Amino acid sequence: MASEQHKELAQFLKNVHTSLRQLSSKIGSESAWTIHCENVDLLQKYAQKMQELATVHWEGNKNKRLITSRIKWAVDFCCEYFVNKSYVYYRNKELNIANKIGRDTCIDHNIFFHPIRLLDVGSCYNPFSTCEFFEVTAIDLCPANDTVLQCDFLSVQIDKETLIENAKVKTLEEKSFDVIAFCFVLEYLPTSNQRIAACDKAYKLLKSEGIMIICTPDSKHIGANAKLMKCWRYTLACMGFSRIKYEKFDHMHCMSFRKSIHKDIAIRWATLHKEPYMDNSLHIPQDFQTEECNFTSVPETCMVELLDFSELPFSDSLFNETI
Repeated sequence: MASEQHKELAQFLKNVHTSLRQLSSKIGSESAWTIHCENVDLLQKYAQKMQELATVHWEGNKNKRLITSRIKWAVDFCCEYFVNKSYVYYRNKELNIANKIGRDTCIDHNIFFHPIRLLDVGSCYNPFSTCEFFEVTAIDLCPANDTVLQCDFLSVQIDKETLIENAKVKTLEEKSFDVIAFCFVLEYLPTSNQRIAACDKAYKLLKSEGIMIICTPDSKHIGANAKLMKCWRYTLACMGFSRIKYEKFDHMHCMSFRKSIHKDIAIRWATLHKEPYMDNSLHIPQDFQTEECNFTSVPETCMVELLDFSELPFSDSLFNETI
């Protein structure tokens, strides 16, 4: 049973997300995001509460549950993909498709090497740092500790090298990362277009055959938002990503997308599987809800969804399913 303090912390986080979506609908997403990023006091309070949930309310319980977190899910898949070299299997499949559609490809057979370079977007407290085969670049709007760099991923520039000054990321090197992780981050962004922009930037930062991992909350049954998830797959395929892993748990979707060796390979899938309802969007269920939340009072329409918040990236709560 969650404590009153836990509920209060979770409600604060939810209110921040809701307020940002509301402001975006009123003044536009770019202006709303700029205002949000300039609100240093709010960002610091957000980071503090996230860290408190991680270290106080969840850390002590992580070994008491026979469940698997989104962080472990990501680590396990990366181990299979890079260490056990399952990327070779996907490479061969793509080479066959490239041959069928007449696309020339250039393969670097030594593209991946230890340690695996991972960019953790919206990291909070750098949970991937405990994994030995990662070289982690952890970034966040407002870092919770000094192992995380300050960075607005939407606005950071892509260049020929990564530039960091005073623990702030000025530029990120193009095609330099093996993995980019969005663990409960994309739904923080208030609009579909901003989520698309984030994934497009990830595409440019990834090496060929690198992977983008997305974990996003959803406490509904697997079919409730199936069309939204299919739209995600379609949209990201049009961008050049092939979805190679998907699992739905009680309160989240976990997905891994591979940067195809040729963009047309992923686009071919999108063309063959497009349904009338599919469009170029990365919507979340909250995009279609009318929410009324503030920081002083909480109406019944905004009851705390504790199980969703237990699956934020700072939490090590786990699920019963075996992966």
